Amino acid sequence: MNILELMLIPLFAVAMLILRVIYVLRKKKKNNMAKKAFIVNLCSFFAVLALAIILPVGGFVSAEAVETVGSAVSNAGLGYIAAALSVGLGSIGCGIAVGSAAPAAIGAVAEEPKSFSKALIFVALGEGVALYGFLISFMILNAL
Repeated sequence: MNILELMLIPLFAVAMLILRVIYVLRKKKKNNMAKKAFIVNLCSFFAVLALAIILPVGGFVSAEAVETVGSAVSNAGLGYIAAALSVGLGSIGCGIAVGSAAPAAIGAVAEEPKSFSKALIFVALGEGVALYGFLISFMILNAL
């Protein structure tokens, strides 16, 4: 099997999964149509999954390739990925939290200046999420 055939099988499976959703998005009909599209999409996903289990196409990966990949992937590389994900996702969470809490806090302080300390606590709690992500990544990097 050549590389083109290896790429066409997953591409066909993905196309079958998203075809119904694209149809609904183009038509922009009722909510009922979107529910039907979701159910059809879910059923087609499990149908493709069942076909992949029932009709396995083997011979793509040899034992030598598995050993090569196993030696190439180290715990340090996965640790760096984990550290990057903890900082990145923590920062995204912080941005979402502060993005919604800070305007509300500013509005509350503008109406009643005595509520400054309460508003500051809510904004600081949102920023704490990024600090926790940084601390976790620091602990992961120290463990490597």
